[in-house]
Amino acid sequence: MTSITGEEARKGFRYDGYATLGRLGLIYIASSIVMDAEWAAMAAPGLSIHTTRVRLPKVTLEGIDQMMNAPELEQSARLVGSAPIDVLCFGGTSASFVYGTAYDKALIGRMEGWAPGVKATTASTASLAALAEVKAGPVALATPYVDAIHQRAINFLESNGHKVLNSGNLGIDEDWALADVPLEKVFDHVVACDHPDATAIFISCTNFRSAGVIEALETALGKPVISAVQASFWHCLEVAGIDGARPGYGRLFDRRLATEGGSST
Repeated sequence: MTSITGEEARKGFRYDGYATLGRLGLIYIASSIVMDAEWAAMAAPGLSIHTTRVRLPKVTLEGIDQMMNAPELEQSARLVGSAPIDVLCFGGTSASFVYGTAYDKALIGRMEGWAPGVKATTASTASLAALAEVKAGPVALATPYVDAIHQRAINFLESNGHKVLNSGNLGIDEDWALADVPLEKVFDHVVACDHPDATAIFISCTNFRSAGVIEALETALGKPVISAVQASFWHCLEVAGIDGARPGYGRLFDRRLATEGGSST
C-alpha cells in the first residue's frame, strides 16, 4: 500500500460547514420547517445557522399569546445565545407584529438581555428594514394567515408608513399546512395581490415558502419583492456586518452587492 504525505492528504479535505464567515442564531417555531431551510439555501459557504425552537399551539392570536408568554421563549434565547453566534433572530413574523412596533422593539431588548453580548433582531424589524433598503413606499401584501392576523399585518405596515394598496390571505391556521403550500401557488397568490401603484410586495410568514420564487416574481412584476424569511436573513447579515449571501434571492441583496462593488450574477 502506497502512503502519501500529509500535504497531499490535505487536498482531500471537504467543506464541512464550519463558520469561517459567521454564525446566525435563530429562534424558530418548533413545528415549522421553512425558515431555517431557506436560510441555508441563501447562505454562502462559511456561514452557519444555529436554530433553537419554541412551540406554537396554533396559528391564531390565542396560539401566539401562549407561545410568547411561555418560559420556553427565554429558555430558547439563552440556549442558542450560549453558542458563539454573531446575531440572534426571532423568526416569527406574526408573533412579533401582532401587538405593534413598541412590542416588537421590546422583544429585541428582552432577547439581548437573555443572550448578553449578542445583537438581536426579529422578523418584523428585519422586514421593515428591508422595505426601507429598497426604498419602498406603498406596498401590496401577501400572507397565508387567518383574517385576524392578516389584519394585524396590515396595521403593522401602515403604522410604519407603508400604506397597503392591495392584499390577500389564504386563511390557514395550521402550521404544517403553511409549509405545504407549493411554490406555484405561492407565486400565483403573490401575483394576485399586486397593485400597479405598489412600490414593493411584502410576503409575510416565516413558514410560508418564498425564497425560491422571489427572483421570478421580481422579473414578472418589475418591482422589489420582500419576504419575511429573506428579510430576516438579510438583516442578520447587516446587523453582524457579514457578507454571506448567495446571489439570486432578490433585489434586496443585489443592492448591497452593488454598493460593495460586487456582482449579483
